[in-house]
Amino acid sequence: MDQSPTASDPVQARPASQPTAGAVAELERQYLLQNYGRYPLVLERGKGCWLYDIDKRRYLDLITGIGVNALGHAHPRIMRVIREQSAKLIHSSNLYYHRFQGPLAKKLCETSGLQRAFFCNSGTEAVEGAIKMAHSHGRHIDPAKFELVSLDNSFHGRSMGALSITGQPKYRADFEPLLEGVRFVPVDDDAAFEQAVTDRTAAIFLETIQGEGGINPIPVERLRLARELADRHNALLVFDEIQCGVGRTGRHYAYQHAEPPVLPDVVVLAKPIACGLPLGAIIANEKAASAIAPGMHGTTFGGGALACRVALEFYDILEELLPQMRRVSEYFFEGLRRLQKRYGFVRDVRGAGLMIGVELDFVCKHLVAEGMKEGLLFNVTHDRVIRMLPPYIITEKEVDRALHGLSRIFRHAKPAEA
Repeated sequence: MDQSPTASDPVQARPASQPTAGAVAELERQYLLQNYGRYPLVLERGKGCWLYDIDKRRYLDLITGIGVNALGHAHPRIMRVIREQSAKLIHSSNLYYHRFQGPLAKKLCETSGLQRAFFCNSGTEAVEGAIKMAHSHGRHIDPAKFELVSLDNSFHGRSMGALSITGQPKYRADFEPLLEGVRFVPVDDDAAFEQAVTDRTAAIFLETIQGEGGINPIPVERLRLARELADRHNALLVFDEIQCGVGRTGRHYAYQHAEPPVLPDVVVLAKPIACGLPLGAIIANEKAASAIAPGMHGTTFGGGALACRVALEFYDILEELLPQMRRVSEYFFEGLRRLQKRYGFVRDVRGAGLMIGVELDFVCKHLVAEGMKEGLLFNVTHDRVIRMLPPYIITEKEVDRALHGLSRIFRHAKPAEA
């Protein structure tokens, strides 16, 4: 049994050669671009569902590097593959073949229902590639067919194209002007949606579950309407599953929860696919893929041998984990709904699988620090929503620990003082 102290235990003696948390933060303040609002926590290592700081205190990781560390930390099968492959070939560029891109592309196509894959390094790069695919598709029909339709409250990334289709002005304002021809529509307004999509529309972009927007599943009828409008106007339908895809919701992709599934023309993904190594992907049907001819798009780092081999191992493990993930998800949601009944300020518990949002009726970003005191790591999105993206390997035992800690936090929770 792990006897490491929790965050509330006394700090252990630190080796003289090890910097203090304050020293680590100060060095970053001097030399790093000050674009992050970091929490005062310096992490040292991870094991399974747990993270450890430089003072050897441990924390239950319920955010997994924002949905990236799908198998937790130091998973033995992933570590074995990294050791083996890093000793052979890490990167070779896309000038040449290696053994792992083809099998991984086959796995993505088979699990998604689409036909062709492209590898990149991140979610925002996948979105950028999908935008290029959409513009090329539209231009081959009519030079005026370049408009993109996206949803209010959406988040698609921080690069210029991805920001252009992000439906939250707070992210876009400092970088305008952005791409022309982007239309935003409310999630729940069918008439506005139908009016926004025209013969000038090249693509419709939707997160199947909005992540940064507060863990909001898009209703199935809205996905079906998007599919119908894309078909009517010969536009591409792009599902952004960067946060909700690749097993996170208990299915390979969140759009597969619909019966029958609403199949997109393009799906973009990233976060969990390589368990912490940078890897993103675009998967497309033949219609969308045909818009990108040789020389029209590329990447230096995307689809390297190490990242692809790790992703293949992850997929093998994922197939084994999916039944457990669905069982533990149900257990977690049941526990959270009990907390909702006990604490009147819990407005909603929502999400799917291991993508969980707990909305409070007050701004609750200050509860992240209270969570750290309880040995829990989560974050708050959209000001009022506690977001949890636990590792796929989480069991009922860790869920009980999370529920106990959340109950202790909620017992004394109140709005932050102005």
